[in-house]
Amino acid sequence: MSEPTRPSSELRRDVDAALGARHDLGPDYEDAVAASLADRVEEIVAQRTAQVVATPEERQHARDEEKATGDGRFFIALASLGAGIPITGIVHDSIISTAIAWAGIVGINVAAALRGRRPRRPDVG
Repeated sequence: MSEPTRPSSELRRDVDAALGARHDLGPDYEDAVAASLADRVEEIVAQRTAQVVATPEERQHARDEEKATGDGRFFIALASLGAGIPITGIVHDSIISTAIAWAGIVGINVAAALRGRRPRRPDVG
């Protein structure tokens, strides 16, 4: 479970204003002040949610990108194995040259895997 975020200075200012209005207007206006504050909190929540939640088109685009990236990685892995066999046959006379050839193949696969990773989305708050 994530740690709760602290209220923004804007929300804190709105709460202070609502408490001040409640104090100034008295108990007769308590429901109106509470409703106004609740509306403001809902507005802020809606704004933050809109920043975090992706639209269906954005989610579909992300899925399409992930599929394309995964297909590309699979192709690179197959091509690496296909190329690794004849390369090993060509450089088989020396363990060092074989290790260098396979290190290059591994490096290509690692670079392809890291290229497809996306940074994590920062928490909003």
